[in-house]
Amino acid sequence: MSEDIDFDGLVALAQNLPARPGRQVIAIVGAPGSGKSTLVERLAESLADTAILPMDGFHYDDAVLHQMGRRPWKGAPDTFDVGGLRSTLSRLRDRAEGAVSVPVFDRDLEISRGSARIIGPEARLILVEGNYLLLNRAPWPSLRPLFDLTVRIEVPEDELRRRLTRRWIGYGLTEAEIAFKLDENDLPNGRLILHESAAPDYLLHPS
Repeated sequence: MSEDIDFDGLVALAQNLPARPGRQVIAIVGAPGSGKSTLVERLAESLADTAILPMDGFHYDDAVLHQMGRRPWKGAPDTFDVGGLRSTLSRLRDRAEGAVSVPVFDRDLEISRGSARIIGPEARLILVEGNYLLLNRAPWPSLRPLFDLTVRIEVPEDELRRRLTRRWIGYGLTEAEIAFKLDENDLPNGRLILHESAAPDYLLHPS
């Protein structure tokens, strides 16, 4: 059963994870618009020797999504390279690995740039953040053995809608495009995360 935790409690927990060879990994999960990126950035600032690995870097390229007929639903569970994410996490946890190159998602261009950042050997804790890290649909469960700790951010759907509307306005989308993004993609994906994911170790309710 998941326990509630606040930010300070999460910092303390991360600082006292049981020692193990290689890097340790904390998975931060949440619906689109729940504030995952903001949370992991705050955590990284509060913790020593920490690096961030966003799941968004493992988006399939738009050309692949067009071939799949899935471009309008970019961000759904089947539009990510789960095997690539699993391979990267495995390398990061391997104490024999030094520097590891990771992809970065460029939101302005809507593309993932491969090997765009290096996580060096000095990083002993990895904060991986994304929507589906605990999803019960294959192949996502194959990631779970790679997590030392899991946390889900809890945000009410009406607040998610408000945040996401503001996000897509900022990217210049039309009213019709925003309505499609919200009601055909973002919010259904958020419900999927809530109802079809494994229970996390901890639930964080932002203040």
